[in-house]
Amino acid sequence: MASRPAFGALTPLTLTAHGLTLRPLVASDEAAVACGMADPGVLRWAAGNAVLAAPPPDRARTWLSARLDAWAAGTAAFAVTDASDGGFLGYLGFRDVHRVPEQAVAGYWVVPAARGRSVAARALDAAAVWAFAPADKGGLGLHRIGLDHAVINPASCRAAERAGFRLEGTMRESFVQPDGTRHDSHLHARLATDLVDLG
Repeated sequence: MASRPAFGALTPLTLTAHGLTLRPLVASDEAAVACGMADPGVLRWAAGNAVLAAPPPDRARTWLSARLDAWAAGTAAFAVTDASDGGFLGYLGFRDVHRVPEQAVAGYWVVPAARGRSVAARALDAAAVWAFAPADKGGLGLHRIGLDHAVINPASCRAAERAGFRLEGTMRESFVQPDGTRHDSHLHARLATDLVDLG
């Protein structure tokens, strides 16, 4: 019986699929990340408390610095870029890879200028296909990838479902805004055995 991959450092790599290139984040992405961190939607849904607590000019650096070495800590942290011109479109990450055997948790955001083009769904699918592949074929050997989003963020729900992440339930009052307001969250997941067609 083959041994299961262990929780720990991951080897950074670049993926190309669906007109996108997913590559490790680099320090020179700071200006592009700043465009995302200036967007109220990204700040509300995906920035995190450390970024929100930072002065606005420092938010991109704060967010990026936590992800530049993420691969060594068990998170696959990708810049999502346009495969044709390298333009920065957003972020996709798989965290807690193998913390629970054969599982990970996805997170993502897209810059305002790239919205309406199914960027998040295409990136989720590209990364999931790689992550579900066995380790001896260059993948992560995962069986399940979960994600959650606030119910009042329907765009994230559409992206998840389009990428084959089925809605599994509602987590009551699990999303907490910085002001303490609580919202229910949808829990989605995709299994290696799910058949997905982005159409």
